[in-house]
Amino acid sequence: MEDRVRGGMRGKMTKDVLITVSGLQFETEEDEAVEVICRGEYFFRNGKHFLVYNEPTSEDENSKCVIKISEQSVEVSKKGAINVHMLFEKDISNMTYYTTPVGDILIEITTHEILWEENPDRMSLRLTYALDMNYQHISECELTIQIDSVKGANVKGE
Repeated sequence: MEDRVRGGMRGKMTKDVLITVSGLQFETEEDEAVEVICRGEYFFRNGKHFLVYNEPTSEDENSKCVIKISEQSVEVSKKGAINVHMLFEKDISNMTYYTTPVGDILIEITTHEILWEENPDRMSLRLTYALDMNYQHISECELTIQIDSVKGANVKGE
């Protein structure tokens, strides 16, 4: 597969954004989908897109998430109830520890595709990758992140 960037890397989004993170794991027995929608902040600095938001991890706890998107890679960092720094680079395997309240898990991410699309009020990122835990292949995964300007987002109550 090939990395593709549509619309360039120019960063014309508003600071206040609505972030939708959708993840899907393709497993042998059952596919597992997860979706989180929250408000966050967007900025563009030194040729990179940044997203900062709080992701709920349980009823009482959040993790601060920072996503850094460049033309060659995507970095996802979480700090709080869950701690991890994941690096996605096409055709490269990266290992890290996924730290939870019950212990650390060694994960390996092998990125197959990074697809970035940018429009004036909406940007989207799609990652496909293989996920291994403790040296065992767990699943093939797809992560989609949609970023909407709050002024352009269809948000109830605004």
